[in-house]
Amino acid sequence: MDPQTRFNTDGIAERCVQVRADLTDYEALARALNEHEIRAVFHLAAQTIVGIANRSPLSTFETNIRGTYTLLEACRGLGVVGNPIERVVVASSDKAYGRHDQLPYKEDFPLQALYPYDVSKAATDMIARSYAGTYDMPIAVTRLANVYGGGDPNPSRIVPDTITALRDGNRPVIRSDGSPERDYLYVEDAVDAYLAIADSLDDRENWGRAWNAGTGTPVSVRELVERLIRTAGADVEPDVQGEGTPHGEIDRQFLDSSTIKAELGWQPRWTLEDGLTATWRWYEGGSRPHR
Repeated sequence: MDPQTRFNTDGIAERCVQVRADLTDYEALARALNEHEIRAVFHLAAQTIVGIANRSPLSTFETNIRGTYTLLEACRGLGVVGNPIERVVVASSDKAYGRHDQLPYKEDFPLQALYPYDVSKAATDMIARSYAGTYDMPIAVTRLANVYGGGDPNPSRIVPDTITALRDGNRPVIRSDGSPERDYLYVEDAVDAYLAIADSLDDRENWGRAWNAGTGTPVSVRELVERLIRTAGADVEPDVQGEGTPHGEIDRQFLDSSTIKAELGWQPRWTLEDGLTATWRWYEGGSRPHR
């Protein structure tokens, strides 16, 4: 695990029992679930970088697809021996929907992913719902917007990349023309969504369901970068180096989250402005506010 992740830097690791295993190793997963008497599983492990997926689809499919069915099979195995998992939440993504002319995405839209990362999450999504329906397991799927916040060490993502550039006194680079639009969800709102969806599995009617969670407001890459520039108090212009939408990515995506709001009472508590400010402060080493 990257030592710069928030799990390590904020001392979370010290409060956890850690078991290291390959996600595609069925025996190791089954042993960890059984020996530690796990009752709830949040499946968040994945190769999450779109660019890496485009360059290395095999490793992405191994981790995201094989890793998912191996974990779910290990969970199913506990039920067979009379020690069932009480709830499993599997992370899909808004990318699983692929490109649609009609927006925002709704949960009943078909999954028509095309590019490797998107396909891996669509497969994850369908495998999870297959296990729920076929084996009567308490599994739900999350389809979240682009999650951002403090503790993300990956420089290929727009928020940490922009903050790093601004902290170093450089112009932040935009690798498209700045027009692609995304739905950006602050990490604490994402956590609240995961917990609400996990709680929903007390009701068998929710087994096998997929839930959208996002702000419902698309923001262009250029607007996001310019907001971070204002947050940093910098006097620079973005360095726009691309044209159009990069190959292997979708130009416009955002989610309809009305179902999770109406049925589970979840909605974002963080505005984009507040979330970016909190994120900037985290990377600056300042206060890390909670709501």
